[in-house]
Amino acid sequence: MKGGPKPSKLVLLAIVTGVRGLKGDLRIKSFTAEPKSLSAYGPLWDKAGGESYQVRIVGESKGDVIVQINGIKDRTGAERLKGLELYVSRDALPQLGEEEFYYTDLIGLKAVTLSGEVLGNVSAVENYGAGDIIEITGGLYKGLVVPFSLEICPNINLEDGVLFIDPPDGLLERSG
Repeated sequence: MKGGPKPSKLVLLAIVTGVRGLKGDLRIKSFTAEPKSLSAYGPLWDKAGGESYQVRIVGESKGDVIVQINGIKDRTGAERLKGLELYVSRDALPQLGEEEFYYTDLIGLKAVTLSGEVLGNVSAVENYGAGDIIEITGGLYKGLVVPFSLEICPNINLEDGVLFIDPPDGLLERSG
């Protein structure tokens, strides 16, 4: 299916990390609360919202889900999709409670210390295995990465577009 939702309305839900076997099965890292629910969101889209993918979960392995995607019948076809980010329309996500948010909502927020120093803007929320981190760009501190925890990020004001940070000692020291 071609011609889907606007890219600005898409939320990253998964990424193709590899292939399994010869019949076109794909290994996918799912960012959903329950990885096996990936197919419950309906069609997944590429980043531009131009190409859709129907996924069918066929198993799990080492934290990834194993899926089949319509039209992918062999390893060669599956190899072409490695690295593909899969998105879903924001409308397909469950409604959130009053104090809840999706990580994608944090992108673009102004990062400000509790004392009022503007650090830059949130450019990414990542997890490389040791916990969630927030990347902040556009400020005085190059390559600023902050652990995303209630202790360090005690207040998020989505209405005003601000993420408040209580930086641990030493985080904001500039070298040189």
